[in-house]
Amino acid sequence: MDDKVRVDKWMWAVRIFKTRSMAADACKKGKVCINDVTIKPSREVKLNEKIDIRVPPIIRSYRVKAISGKRMSAKLAVDFVEDITAQDQLDLLNATKNFGFEQRQRGTGRPTKQERRLIDKLKKG
Repeated sequence: MDDKVRVDKWMWAVRIFKTRSMAADACKKGKVCINDVTIKPSREVKLNEKIDIRVPPIIRSYRVKAISGKRMSAKLAVDFVEDITAQDQLDLLNATKNFGFEQRQRGTGRPTKQERRLIDKLKKG
């Protein structure tokens, strides 16, 4: 474990972001806050800090449990970060997830002409 790690590197290491550049861009765009203050990617992260990340339409919250600058597997990442996102935010995410879109089984592909006509018929009444 490290003593001092940049916040963009830590968010990448614990798998909040896919790449370090995505984490840095989120900080630069003002989407990452620590203690309600917008931060730069170079800010060092400290133990037990609360990090808020704005991911429209919600704000995800994380608590720093341990510090590391090395990328780790998802199984190990749970020892370094705690997801403390409020339940009402998660409910809002689930409510907007399926709004206005058709749901199909993964791998079934696009609907055929016959299936499309059936879908249109069901939508209209």
